[in-house]
Amino acid sequence: MASTPATGGGDQKERKKKESILDLSKYLDKPIRVKFSGGRESSGILKGFDQLLNLVLDNTTEHLRDPDDPYRLTEDTRQLGLVVCRGTAVVLICPADGMESIPNPFVQQDG
Repeated sequence: MASTPATGGGDQKERKKKESILDLSKYLDKPIRVKFSGGRESSGILKGFDQLLNLVLDNTTEHLRDPDDPYRLTEDTRQLGLVVCRGTAVVLICPADGMESIPNPFVQQDG
C-alpha cells in the first residue's frame, strides 16, 4: 500500500488572496469623509487601510449630530487627531474634495 503525504487541510488547492472591492490607494494622503453605521461622520487624511476597510485617518474631525435628531448633523465639530476606524462600521467613504451637500430629492417640498 502506498502512503500519501499528510496535508494540513486536506484540500491542496491554492487559496486565492482576498482582494478589497475598493481601491483606496488613490486616496492615500488625501482628505476623505467617512460615514459610519449609527450615523456618525468623520473627515480626515487617509493614512492607511486594509482589505477589511479598517482605516487610519490623521487630523480627524468628527462632525457632531443634533441631540434631538441623531440623523441630522450640526455645524459643531470636535478634533480627534489620529484614529483607527473599524471597517465593519464603515458605511460610506468619499473624497472630501468635490463633495457637496444636496437637498433630499425624495422629500416632499412645501410650497
